[in-house]
Amino acid sequence: MILSRFFKLDKSVEKSREGIFARIASVFEQPRPIDDELWDELEELLLEADVGVHTTDQLMEIMRNEVELGNASNSKDLYRVLQDELVLSLQEVAPKDPGDLLAPDGQLGVVLIVGVNGVGKTTSIAKLSDYWKRQGRNVMLAAGDTFRAAAIDQLKLWGDRVGVPVVAQNPGSDPGSVVFDAISAARARGSDLLIVDTAGRLHTKVNLMEELRKIRRVLDRQNVAHVRTLLVLDASTGQNAIVQGRAFKEATGLDGLILAKLDGTAKGGVVFAIVDELEIPVLFVGTGEKAADLSEFDAEAFVRALFKA
Repeated sequence: MILSRFFKLDKSVEKSREGIFARIASVFEQPRPIDDELWDELEELLLEADVGVHTTDQLMEIMRNEVELGNASNSKDLYRVLQDELVLSLQEVAPKDPGDLLAPDGQLGVVLIVGVNGVGKTTSIAKLSDYWKRQGRNVMLAAGDTFRAAAIDQLKLWGDRVGVPVVAQNPGSDPGSVVFDAISAARARGSDLLIVDTAGRLHTKVNLMEELRKIRRVLDRQNVAHVRTLLVLDASTGQNAIVQGRAFKEATGLDGLILAKLDGTAKGGVVFAIVDELEIPVLFVGTGEKAADLSEFDAEAFVRALFKA
């Protein structure tokens, strides 16, 4: 499992590894003194990689302290410290086992998927369905994004591809009604996991968040005790992903992140900024376009893949 996870992450960060992170690695390739020139070059590259100002400042302070304490006396030592601290920065936000998203045996668990339109939300739902189906889960989907007919059609199409039933109504229907029907259908068929697509109209935030609250009320009235919310972010949008994340965290509360399209960005450092700013763990990473192209996130494997270490 670990080797498979590393392979997928390795492929997904290829653009970042061969671009900006290759330049970061080059800072340490040849023995050189740890001087102001090295510090300035490293800081500039970390910021260029979208690691974020706050995370970069923390990393620089930690590395300077390690040098002062004598724990890093040359550029090779400093390279090791950088990688170790990048791993720790991702692990500091209480990482959760994806298995925690599932309800105890005999209960129905619901996973709400939120995110703005265009981030890869529906595709991520299909990947999650395939992921849990391959683990023996009886999965059902609810087309709760009733605002867009295309979203309903796309979810049905993916449901057919991965062999998972989809509960849907006509466009414009009440999302709460869709979820109510889906809960009834899931229980009738003995499903243990219901994944709910939701609308992604962040520009009408008030209405969107009221829809999400309505869905939660339906779940409460139907005595669904195990509910988790995952946010899908498009890694290729850089700092804008953080803005989206803040809005959803404030309005709904979040249990974890799914990073889509990581393979489409040359600035994979945004992962560190996202985790640092939102204080929410990354649980899954999209590693391609196929249903099976989803990997559990592993901080150490991710950093190792970025530097090919």
